[in-house]
Amino acid sequence: MLNSLTSTVTLQNGVKMPVMGLGVWQAKDGREVESAVKYAVEAGYRAIDTAAAYGNEEGVGIGIRDCGVPRKELFVTTKLWNGDQGYDSALKAFDRSMEKLKLDYLDLYLIHWPVKGKYKDSWRAMEKLYEDGRVRAIGVCNFHPHHLDDLMETAHVIPMVDQVEFHPLLTQVELRRFCKNKKIQMEAYSPLLHGHLDQPVLKQLGEKYGKSPAQIILRWDLQNGVVTIPKSVHKDRIIENSNVFDFELSQEDMDTISDLNQNYRTGSDPDHFDF
Repeated sequence: MLNSLTSTVTLQNGVKMPVMGLGVWQAKDGREVESAVKYAVEAGYRAIDTAAAYGNEEGVGIGIRDCGVPRKELFVTTKLWNGDQGYDSALKAFDRSMEKLKLDYLDLYLIHWPVKGKYKDSWRAMEKLYEDGRVRAIGVCNFHPHHLDDLMETAHVIPMVDQVEFHPLLTQVELRRFCKNKKIQMEAYSPLLHGHLDQPVLKQLGEKYGKSPAQIILRWDLQNGVVTIPKSVHKDRIIENSNVFDFELSQEDMDTISDLNQNYRTGSDPDHFDF
């Protein structure tokens, strides 16, 4: 049931993951990200998504410790950066992230991008961390179906999550179908198109439901079975983004939003990135 910020999906290993979380990409380390985490937890969020590449793991860790909610009630994600991929280097990078976060365990650890020739070795490291109980779930980001197929040829543990760019202009139909068949939970980053919400259809639907275009998109994410992590550091926006559990889009309106698809990416294509 999608009735509150405490609603969850169950990953293939039985771990429950909140359907919505706070993304902190581009949030400055220190007071800005610490406050964003605290605002989110106060508003009812229980999932926080960061990454080594964001440079704000220390602040996220402080926010988690100072938020007033027990650690076991939170779902914390961070990610392995490209320059740290490989077996030994991935294990060392995990230790660095945990030192910055000051956490005893992680809820979800993700490979940030499918670095050619390295992501299989990185995955072996992820599997070790999972088997050792240091991480409750492991997964990937920005993996196309062919990356996932290649990874699963040798993997002992199937990725539990694939976090990708997903929004009404990039509906990822093939990937969603693939993930559903493999029991991989899809998760959306950049769900709000970096604030470029000037689609007339979204405005019309917002008026129909008494919601903002951003809330319409986030509800569309959730009804598509996709976990979503809108990013904000502003208290009012963090609260607004969470107010999507008191209405439901009709199937017709869901389809209307999906028809906006242009296969348009605000970020890099996982088949063509150079960082």
